[in-house]
Amino acid sequence: METSGLIAETLFLWDMSLSDQYSYVRYLAAKKTVDDRSLNRHVWNSLVSALSCIKDPLNILEVGAGIGTMLERMLEWGLLRNAVYTAIDIDRSNIVEVPYRLSTWAEMNKFDFKVDGDDRLILTDINHQIIVDLKAIDIFKFISREEASRKWDLLVSHAFLDLIDVGATLPSLFSLLKPKGLLYFTLNFDGLTIFQPDIHELDDLIISLYHKTMDQRMINGKSSGDAKTGRHLFCQLRKAGAELLDAGSSDWVVFPTNNEYLADEAYFLHFIIHTIYTALIDRKLDERRLSEWIRQRHSQIEQGELIYIAHQLDLLGRLLE
Repeated sequence: METSGLIAETLFLWDMSLSDQYSYVRYLAAKKTVDDRSLNRHVWNSLVSALSCIKDPLNILEVGAGIGTMLERMLEWGLLRNAVYTAIDIDRSNIVEVPYRLSTWAEMNKFDFKVDGDDRLILTDINHQIIVDLKAIDIFKFISREEASRKWDLLVSHAFLDLIDVGATLPSLFSLLKPKGLLYFTLNFDGLTIFQPDIHELDDLIISLYHKTMDQRMINGKSSGDAKTGRHLFCQLRKAGAELLDAGSSDWVVFPTNNEYLADEAYFLHFIIHTIYTALIDRKLDERRLSEWIRQRHSQIEQGELIYIAHQLDLLGRLLE
């Protein structure tokens, strides 16, 4: 369907889809404050307790590591003391951000920071030694290369598992863990998206169609997504050979105070709305009505009015013997 000049102008102003103003790297950075609030602290404390029984150095693998915000968080929240942290992500533009962010973090926190070769970072102070191995690689290529290596104590996945076929992938991922290794899977989307205030009779339809795009996502001809990943993980963990140690909600709740959002969370919201637009623009939905919905949601963000809630779950597990 050809977009009229008026609609095209509207999308340029409110969705910015015709410009380079949307950056996935900036989105990942912007959502860090959202994630910090959202992570389930009871599950986090259970992770801390479980790791206390493992001798240093702790070997951690994070899949879909993005720009390294979970690693930063583990440092900031005092989880890591002596560890080797392997961070993989398919997108090199994400991975290359990690050294810049960690060098800044190290300077602010009075850590020594060293780059060792092309893909290794070392952070140290009197009480810590953290070695970070960075790899820009597809998760399935990494699994194929490392399968059955059983070298990691902890497997971390943060806001990532709903992008893959979890049931088919977990057994291979688990083969990378040491016997009785731990798994910490956070911010797993679980089928509920809420925008307030209600503005349009299309609200329910747009959200339903958006969730359906997650279920229908295909990458390289294979199923790659699930809008109810969180609830399905309970059975999938058991089927793949792990026991559940703890679980809890980790909902994103983004709201304004005095018509302003915290930190860069307005950008985070704009990116979410843009993501919905790009997911639905080719769907069987009236383009003019979709565009108006998108315009109004962006406008609400600009006015400091939009509230966004997404239901998610955190799970902590351990491999069975």
